[in-house]
Amino acid sequence: MAQASKLGRFRRVFAGLSRNTVLLAIASLFADISSEMLYPILPVFLTSVLHASGSVVGLVEGIAQATQNIVQGFSGWLSDKMQQRKPIALFGYALSAIAKPLIGLAAVWQMVLGARFLDRLGSGTRSAPRDALIAESAAPEHRGKAFGLEGIGDNLGACLGPLLTVALIAALALEMRTIFYLAFIPGVLAFITVTFVRERKAHAAAKQAIDVRMRGLPKAYWKYLAVTALFGIGNSSNAFLILRTQETGASLETTILIYAAFNFVAALASYPAGYLSDRIGRKSVLLAAFLIFLATYLGFAISENIVAIFGLFAFYGLFQGIFRTAGKAMAADFVPERLRASGIGWYSTTVGLFSLIASVVAGVLWDNVSHAAAFYYGAIFAALGAAALLLLIPSRGQVTTGT
Repeated sequence: MAQASKLGRFRRVFAGLSRNTVLLAIASLFADISSEMLYPILPVFLTSVLHASGSVVGLVEGIAQATQNIVQGFSGWLSDKMQQRKPIALFGYALSAIAKPLIGLAAVWQMVLGARFLDRLGSGTRSAPRDALIAESAAPEHRGKAFGLEGIGDNLGACLGPLLTVALIAALALEMRTIFYLAFIPGVLAFITVTFVRERKAHAAAKQAIDVRMRGLPKAYWKYLAVTALFGIGNSSNAFLILRTQETGASLETTILIYAAFNFVAALASYPAGYLSDRIGRKSVLLAAFLIFLATYLGFAISENIVAIFGLFAFYGLFQGIFRTAGKAMAADFVPERLRASGIGWYSTTVGLFSLIASVVAGVLWDNVSHAAAFYYGAIFAALGAAALLLLIPSRGQVTTGT
């Protein structure tokens, strides 16, 4: 009897998930392993092997991140215009996979810049149509779980990628160029996984009637984007958390392990966050993410102890898992199916671009005021974002789910 009860609970927790949902989560796992294998070594490769300056490192990563952010909105628009998700996503996965070994072949930093541009162009291109496929793979009442499962794959890949690189370098003494070549393998596996996804075909008449102009997105969606922007203007790069961690005396290896632990916690939090957002509403779960961010940034502003920093960084993983899952699910809720890729794409663009602004401001505060000021700045906008979420976003019963 107890066994039957446990089986029933298991089925309820994972109810509503489809074959597509699982495949897209696996693809995200492979794609992020491929991308995050580069994380520990790319700045070192640029400065030590290619003899580039620190400003070049910033230029390469700044252009790469901006490319990914901007492209997401346009790839979503194109996906809705064509009513095609899978081909555009596959193109993005292929582009990112090909870019990894090109970095390894680079003889000058300009070649790395070009390869990183292709890598992030691919990442931005695949994001919105993939997320639209995820939203369409589950009924609205199970949508949070679908994004939660994909979040497990994404964050677990971000955890395993750096660990795999450290292990390959430490155990096999591989050169950095070899790591870039090997990163091609999980990238290809991600592409192959997506080929098995089954996309619903739109009728030709329906395609001709599609209006994908941005003004077609509902007012509630624009309010949500405004809340996201207000919070996002304080959501700076995780690089500042990493710098703060090293400031407390952590070695590079320890910092990478702490970063991996952060992504592991994010992976653990992703599915429960999606499950809870389906049951109690996205707003409450997203509010929890904002408050976790607020507490973490205040902690980073005042803490000097490496043990406390480790705990805070791991705790911040809860924010990462919750925000990524509930944030995208809510964006999908506010738009009709015909505009879903556009809605999620422009949401992701908003998150990325305002994070870029936040990182610039935090960098100025870090250099010219104090390191703590960068975190107090983020905490202030987290509080403002939480207040805006409470005031502008309707409760669960008032949200009209896009279908």
